[in-house]
Amino acid sequence: MIISPPFLPVAGMTSTNLALTDPMMSVVDEFELAHGVYPIAFDRRWHTGVHLYPATQNEKVRAIADGEVVAYRVCQHAIDGGTPDDSNAGFVLLKHTSETGDGRTLTFYSLYMHLLALSAYSSVGVDGNVLPEFLRLPSPGGSLNPPVAPPAQAGGGKKVSRKDVLGLPGGCHGQRHIHFEIFMLPEDFDRYFGATQLGNTQPHTPAGTDYWGHSYYIIPAGQTFVAQPPGTVNGKLHGITFDPLHGGQNTLPLHVESYFHRGSKYTSVWSVAADGSRTPLVTDKPESEYEYKLYERATKLYPTCPSDGYELLRFGRILSGSPSLPAGAAKTTWIRAAFAAGQEGYIDLNNEKIVKLSDADFPFLANWQKVSEGNSPFASDGLCDIDRLKAILGTAKEHQTQQEQGEHEEYQKEEALVRYVRNTAGVRDLFKGFVCQAPSEWDGANNDARYGKLLSQQGEFYYGDSAGYGKFMALLKQFQFWDATHLQPGVKLWFFHPLQFIRYFRRCGWLSLREQTQLLPRRSMPTAGGSISWNKSAKRFTNGTLDEGGTAPHGLSAAFNHIFRKYGFCGGLRKAHFLAQIFKETGALQFTSEYGDAAYFTKMYENYTTQDAAYDFDHKHAWLATNGFLKNRDRPTYIAVRPGEIHDKAVSNGNVQPGDGPRFRGRGLIHLTWRDGYRNYGLYRAKDYTTDPAPDLLQSDAEVAADSAGYFWVKTRISVKADHGASNQDVQACFRLVGGAGGLPERQQFFRYAYFILGDTCNMPAEVGLERQMDSTQ
Repeated sequence: MIISPPFLPVAGMTSTNLALTDPMMSVVDEFELAHGVYPIAFDRRWHTGVHLYPATQNEKVRAIADGEVVAYRVCQHAIDGGTPDDSNAGFVLLKHTSETGDGRTLTFYSLYMHLLALSAYSSVGVDGNVLPEFLRLPSPGGSLNPPVAPPAQAGGGKKVSRKDVLGLPGGCHGQRHIHFEIFMLPEDFDRYFGATQLGNTQPHTPAGTDYWGHSYYIIPAGQTFVAQPPGTVNGKLHGITFDPLHGGQNTLPLHVESYFHRGSKYTSVWSVAADGSRTPLVTDKPESEYEYKLYERATKLYPTCPSDGYELLRFGRILSGSPSLPAGAAKTTWIRAAFAAGQEGYIDLNNEKIVKLSDADFPFLANWQKVSEGNSPFASDGLCDIDRLKAILGTAKEHQTQQEQGEHEEYQKEEALVRYVRNTAGVRDLFKGFVCQAPSEWDGANNDARYGKLLSQQGEFYYGDSAGYGKFMALLKQFQFWDATHLQPGVKLWFFHPLQFIRYFRRCGWLSLREQTQLLPRRSMPTAGGSISWNKSAKRFTNGTLDEGGTAPHGLSAAFNHIFRKYGFCGGLRKAHFLAQIFKETGALQFTSEYGDAAYFTKMYENYTTQDAAYDFDHKHAWLATNGFLKNRDRPTYIAVRPGEIHDKAVSNGNVQPGDGPRFRGRGLIHLTWRDGYRNYGLYRAKDYTTDPAPDLLQSDAEVAADSAGYFWVKTRISVKADHGASNQDVQACFRLVGGAGGLPERQQFFRYAYFILGDTCNMPAEVGLERQMDSTQ
C-alpha cells in the first residue's frame, strides 16, 4: 500500500535524524493544530478530523493515495464566516482502494476541507496551473455578491494520482488550516476489520499469514527467562553471540513491541498491572545490525532450514506455506527482552502461551480502540461526557475542587473538557488510537441531532435566538456537501485519526497490482525497459511474458509481495534499490532466465576453448570490453589467458559435470548462477535445486524466482548499501554486490523512477525519454 500525508514538505525528505523511522510523518505531525482535536471538539461534539497548517503558507495540499474523486467544490472567493472573507468552503473528497495482503482489499475516503479560494493564489505566489484541470475553474453558482459557496459537484469518475496537488491550505473563521479526515463506510469497515483483532482485549495468535509492520507479543506471567540459551559456550550458541543477561520469571504479564530500522532491531517492553495499566521496562532498546545479520543468524541457528528460521527471527512465526522445520525444539526462537525493572533475559517465542501479533491485527496494545455504541464518551444528548471519556482512556480521574464539582452549565463542562485534554499527559496520543463510529458533520441529515440543542436547551449558545441559529445553520450548509456524493445520508461512518492512519499503513509494504503496474515506466532507455504500455506492465506482473517470447512466469505480483514482507523491503528506498537491479537483470520483467543458448552458457560457465576466445576477440570485441572481460589485453594474451579463467571459475563454483554451464545458467529475478549457487540456495530452503528438472524452477516458478532474489539480497547484505541513500553512487554500490553484467545507467534510471513512484518526492525525474506509467483507462 502506497500512502503519504497531505503535505510533503522538503524537510521531511531531507531530515538527517537517522533515529526517526518515518521522518516525513514526524514533520507533518507538527502541522496538527490545538484547535482541531480528533475526535472531540471543544464544544463537546464529535470532531472527526484534524486541523493542519504547514510551516509555509504556499505548501501544497496533495492526494494521499491514488483515488477517485467523489465530490469537490472550487471557490473563487472566500465567504463570510463571521467576518468578511474569513472562511474557505473549497474541498475535495476522494475514494481510495488498495491492498494490504493476500485478498485484503482496503477501501477508505479522504477529505480535504477549507481549500484556499482561487483568487488568493497570487497572494501566496502560486500559479493555479499546478492544480489538475478540473480544479482550475470555480464551481458553477458561486458568483453572488457577497460571495457564497457554490454547490458541490459530483466527481464524475475523475481520477487523481498520489501526490497530485488538490489545492492550498485556506481557513475557517479566520483560522488558517485545512480540516483533514479519513473515514470508511460501515460495509467496507466490517469487511476489512472483521478479519483483524481490533477491539479484542484478549487476542490470539492469528492462524493466517497476514502480517506487516511491527511485531507484538503478549507474554503471560510466570514465564521463564534465561541468562543465556541452553548450550551457549563462551557466550556463543552455534557461533551466534548471546550476551550474558539475567535469569528468572516475570511476575506480571508483559507487552513487547519490536521492529527493525536501518538494520537494527528495536524492542520495547511494558509490565501490565492487574488494572491494565502499563509500566515501561525498556523503550526502543536497539540491537545493532541485528537485521543485517539475520541471514547469518538463521543459517547457524536453523541449519536444517534457514529459510524457516529467517522468518522465525523476523516474525516470531513462519508465514510461508509448508514449513520444513519440525515442531518443537527445532523452532526455538530466543529473543532478548526485559522481564522486570533492571532485568533482561532471553525467552523462547516458540511457546503457545505467547500471543504473537503484528500491526496487521490492529492490536489493543498498540493503543487501538473501537469507540461505538456502548463504548462511547458521547451521552444520549450527543455531547461528550468527561467521566465516560476518562474511563475509556483509562486515565485517573482528575482532582476537582468543590467549585468545579458544582459546575453544571454547558459552557462550564466545555471548559472542563478543554482543561482535561490540554493538561492531562498522553490524552491526545491515546486519541490517535480511537476508531470512532460517528455521523459526518458534512451530512445535512445529521444537523438536527447534532445542533438542535443549541437552540432548544437553556444555557446553550443560541437558546431563544432563532435568528442567530438560522444564520449559523445557513453558514453550516454552505460547507456541507453530502447531497453531491453517492453516499447514503444519515449513516454513521467509521473515522480514524488521519495522520495516525497514514503513519500506520505506511508500514505495510504490500502493493496492489495497480501500484505495481506503475513501477515499470511507460518509456525509458531503450536498453532498460523501452516502451511499455499500462496493460503490458500489468500483464508482466500477472500472466508473465511467454506470449512475448520471454521466460517470466505468471504470478510475479503475489511473489513480489511475499518477498517484500519476508526480506524486509518495508520502505520505498529499499524497494526502489531492489527493483532497479532486478528490472535490469530481467529486461523489465521479460526474462527470468539469462539470455543465450546452450553453446553460449557452455562457453561462459563451463568450457571456453582457445578457438572460442579467438572468435570472440575478432567478432565480439566491443561486447567483451563492455562487460569487462577484455581487461585491455591484446589478442594473443586474451586467447592464452581467458580459457583458463573460465575453467578455474567454473570449477571453483561447482560446475564440474558436463552440461553444468547450461544447467546452472543465471535464473531468477537476480540471476542465481553456478551449481554451488543453486546448491546453496537449496540448502537454505531445505530443497534440491540441482537435480534436473529442479533447476528450471528458479525460472518457471514465480515464488522461487522471487525468493531466490530475496535470498541473494540478504545473504549479500545489500540492504546495508541500499539504506545509505538515494544517490547514483548508492545504486552503483548495490550493483557491485549484485554482480550483474553492465547496465549501470539503466539501473540508475530505474531506481530514480521507482523511488519517485514509491517515495514522497513530488517531482518526476526530468529525463529525456523517461515517461511515467499511466492507466490507459483514464
